[in-house]
Amino acid sequence: MSDTPDPVVPRNASDTVAQFDHRHRSTLDRVQHFLHQYPTMVPVIVLVLSLIAFGLISPNFFSAFNLSLVLQQVAVVGTLAAAQSLVILTAGIDLSVGAVMVLISVVMGQLAINFGVPVPIAIFVGLACGAATGALNGFLVTRLKLPPFITTLGTWNVFLALNYYLSGRETIRSQTLDAEAPLLKFFGTRFEIGGAVLTYGVVLMLVVFAVLYYALYKTAWGRRVYAVGDDPESAALAGIQTKRVLLSVYVVAGLICGLAAWSSIGRVGSISPTSFFEANLESITAVVIGGISLFGGRGSILGPLIGALIVGVFNSGLRLAGVDVLWQLFATGWLIIFAVAVDQWIRKVSS
Repeated sequence: MSDTPDPVVPRNASDTVAQFDHRHRSTLDRVQHFLHQYPTMVPVIVLVLSLIAFGLISPNFFSAFNLSLVLQQVAVVGTLAAAQSLVILTAGIDLSVGAVMVLISVVMGQLAINFGVPVPIAIFVGLACGAATGALNGFLVTRLKLPPFITTLGTWNVFLALNYYLSGRETIRSQTLDAEAPLLKFFGTRFEIGGAVLTYGVVLMLVVFAVLYYALYKTAWGRRVYAVGDDPESAALAGIQTKRVLLSVYVVAGLICGLAAWSSIGRVGSISPTSFFEANLESITAVVIGGISLFGGRGSILGPLIGALIVGVFNSGLRLAGVDVLWQLFATGWLIIFAVAVDQWIRKVSS
């Protein structure tokens, strides 16, 4: 016979099983949850609405030539945004990507034109230098534990100074490139598909995003990048070498900046130390509008591509409508504010 006393049951105790009230979700709540699950849908919706609106305003907007021109205009910034998006996915930011791109284009041009280095070797050295600049940023962030914003703000000035020093503030003209290093202008080569005139720079942009999509969603490295961006402490406890992942992200970003540099030479047709001066901000704009969270760990790599297209569509549509460039910048600014506001709203979704 057990010595344990029987439990005392209160007289007014109910036999009813405990229940929890489930709050009815409104339509707005459902939309919030949907966008939280598929954050890329925000820029997709904005892009579709923009195409419809500008198509109604200007009858020439949907011409094959105009749409292909939009792709040509965003090819360089879109490629650069791919590099920027990798860093932002880790909850960092790289203010030096534009300076790195221009510096690498100068390195390629100086080696090929002024030092007589064979063009393929000059391109290879340029790409290696791009990876090295990324490694420098990654070392400062991971080993010295400096904030990415301050680190890349400092290296932006360093790379810009090196750019002016190596170039002597002089532009390598298109005629010189055509005569001595035409391969440097390869990504500016045009081809036609059904009335649309594209460049190999556009193809490069699409290939870069396709490769990153596979790397981020089909490999262990990609899962680690998202894990580090979402919660580095939890990622470390799970056995992920966070410093090594961060360093690899910056190296890959620097390599992509090198590819963007090669593409920029073809786009501009020359090598100027002052070209793409606002590329840093433009790449961040494409990433933010594309739905990648500035807090890291969330967003699709395809978002920055869509974000770059949105900016290109806005600029093209407003230009065809006769709107001054000033108001194009005004519209882009509000797009950035809208994108950040939507990201903050989506992050507040209840789990």
